[in-house]
Amino acid sequence: MKNKNRRDFLKTVGTVGATGIAAAVGGDTSVAGQSPAGSPAGRVLLDPAGGPVSHAYTFLTAPEAAFIEAAVDRFIPADDLTPGGTDCGVAVFIDRQLAGAWGSGDRTYMQGPWQKGVPTQGYQSPLTPAEFFRAGIAATNAYCRKTLQKDFDRLTVEQQNKVLQDMEQGRVTFEGTVPAQEFFNLLLGTAMQGFFADPIYGGNRDKAAWKMIGFPGVIAIYSEHIKTYRNKKYDVEPKSILDLS
Repeated sequence: MKNKNRRDFLKTVGTVGATGIAAAVGGDTSVAGQSPAGSPAGRVLLDPAGGPVSHAYTFLTAPEAAFIEAAVDRFIPADDLTPGGTDCGVAVFIDRQLAGAWGSGDRTYMQGPWQKGVPTQGYQSPLTPAEFFRAGIAATNAYCRKTLQKDFDRLTVEQQNKVLQDMEQGRVTFEGTVPAQEFFNLLLGTAMQGFFADPIYGGNRDKAAWKMIGFPGVIAIYSEHIKTYRNKKYDVEPKSILDLS
């Protein structure tokens, strides 16, 4: 089952887009004495049961971080190929993107008109990506509480997979908020980016994804090895931007 999930995840790389409407804002749950949200040091968060989430986050509140960690671990379950999504840094990547220029819609046209677009038109929403994520997380947890009496991160693995599958297939409707299927597409697409991006952006920790697929990294000087490695895995230690700085 784990390998099937991984294969399904890899098949979808590069195929996801998203749109949507509405917003919800979470509260600050930083631990007393830690740096406030938005500071370079980030903050340490507690989940609703009082335990720490896996990492320090800049944008995500504790419930949001718990949701993202659970979701990326369903997209990328730990197996003999790589660690799970959280341990690969995918949640950190998403947090940094939401806290940065992309999350604020810095280079996105945000003037409208706000009509429902087609997939080829890209992002079509009056919300910034950060607002869209925040609304989508809140709506998913509200749906889970209504149907399963728990937030998403408190569900069993099987329940989490079912919720995500239903969102992907358009079988879930959020009440008065962002479209569930569009939120799923944006969540999955951002998780893909975090899994395969250069580690300098927070994801792909220890170059796990690159090692898995045999990608050599930012140094694309391997033409002399084509004949030797034709139809074989190019098994070298990949190089990231940090390795060259």
